[in-house]
Amino acid sequence: MGKIVRYITEDGSAYIIACDSTDIVAQAEGIHKTSAVVTAALGRLLTAASMMGSLLKSKDDSITLRLNGNGPAGSVIAVSDYEGNVRGYAQNSIVEIPLNDKGKLDVAGAVGKSGYLYVVKDIGLKEPYVGSTPIVSGEIAEDITNYYAMSEQTPTVCALGVLVNPDLTVSNAGGFLIQLLPGCPDETIEKIEKSLSDIEPITVMLSKGMNINEIAQRAMSGIKIDLLDNRECKYKCNCSKQRVENALISTGIESLKEMAESNEDTSVECHFCDKVYKFTPSEIGKLIEKSI
Repeated sequence: MGKIVRYITEDGSAYIIACDSTDIVAQAEGIHKTSAVVTAALGRLLTAASMMGSLLKSKDDSITLRLNGNGPAGSVIAVSDYEGNVRGYAQNSIVEIPLNDKGKLDVAGAVGKSGYLYVVKDIGLKEPYVGSTPIVSGEIAEDITNYYAMSEQTPTVCALGVLVNPDLTVSNAGGFLIQLLPGCPDETIEKIEKSLSDIEPITVMLSKGMNINEIAQRAMSGIKIDLLDNRECKYKCNCSKQRVENALISTGIESLKEMAESNEDTSVECHFCDKVYKFTPSEIGKLIEKSI
């Protein structure tokens, strides 16, 4: 299970969300059999989506992050509910590229350094809210920070990290998100900047055995913070045969007739969990009857 904690400063002027997403990213790697750099990219986006999802208000709300970059990984997508449960996938799960100039997995090279980050919030309105900002680095954390600054005018610091073992399993993954609320005093801002100026990468802190409460407190050093809540979250796909039936019906009667007349089973694979749903020609015929 993943873990999320949320703290707010004693004066209510800023808050921090911290997430240990190790189990979530490990499950994503197990499902999609991603290469190391794609595991790192998808894992960062899943972690960001989980933290952003925890800010939603209603149990029916959801948030979708889609990175459409010009890199070989193609589109990278993560979807979270209001509890921080997430699912996601990369268009191309296997990408093999050299390490970057720091000797690290080249996430920006896999994602691409140009393109757009799309954020879709389904919060019960007639139409979902859609925001988009240009990709500024492809490292994902900087792109999340830029999204909040440009689309929501909310000063934000985002840190994300995924450490992949040589055997492609996930050693650890996590992140934190700090946001300043209106009226945040300069003194608090200065303390946050000072605290973050020499903070270690999230993967290093996790490797040292620090838990997310300790990481949140380290990121807000010198500032009194109060715990708002903590929760568990997981990799969770909400696909079902009923949902797939509805999707097939939405393709139209002519498309359904072609499937039925082929006299072969129709297979539909879920992008998020790789589960395959099979429909016989007879079942397709029943869907045709439903759609008339």
